[in-house]
Amino acid sequence: MVEQARGRRVSPEEAHAWEALVATARRTVADGLVVGTSGNVSVRVGDTVLVTPSGVPYDRLTPRDVTGVALDGGQVLGTLVPTSELPMHLAVYRTTGARAVVHTHAVHATAVSTLVRELPLIHYMAAALGGPVRVAPYATYGTEELAAHMLDALAGRSGCLLQNHGTLTYGATLDQAYDRTAQLEWMCRLWLTASGVPGLTPSLLTGEQLAEVGERLRGYGQKG
Repeated sequence: MVEQARGRRVSPEEAHAWEALVATARRTVADGLVVGTSGNVSVRVGDTVLVTPSGVPYDRLTPRDVTGVALDGGQVLGTLVPTSELPMHLAVYRTTGARAVVHTHAVHATAVSTLVRELPLIHYMAAALGGPVRVAPYATYGTEELAAHMLDALAGRSGCLLQNHGTLTYGATLDQAYDRTAQLEWMCRLWLTASGVPGLTPSLLTGEQLAEVGERLRGYGQKG
């Protein structure tokens, strides 16, 4: 059902995208990547960015709660206040070809963000994110300063860590953005586990090894 929202009707494409966005947001909770209403999800439909609203538990969201903004941040759909992290989401859409963004407060990834400036090359799947995953310096949540730090950390990458905060990944679809978030959390957990073994130091991959994997990943998966 297409609902009326803030001056114009929600298109069928937007309604479908909102349904997928809510499902993805709920998945971040179910998979333990966020607690409560922490973290946020967005998806771009044309020049409209649908985004989770601020402070609303995901299990309470309905089709009538669709929340959308233009690329300049002006609200064009819904009456609920968009996520406080809107500056980060919009910065990604303005500077990349992203169609979806997932931001979480995943435990292991957030822990790693407090320890290093870059996730050590513990696993070759770092290549799926474009290379070694950087940590964006800390800035207050919801600020343009944080968005700027994030963009620097994302240069040439599709995901980054946010110091003392969490993760941000993007993709061509919600599924891809989510999978990248889950992969990043897994790599962080792997590094913490390996580096925590007393008396031993985990082996790490070289840049050359990672580059070789990056080339192989270009042809990975089913064709067509």
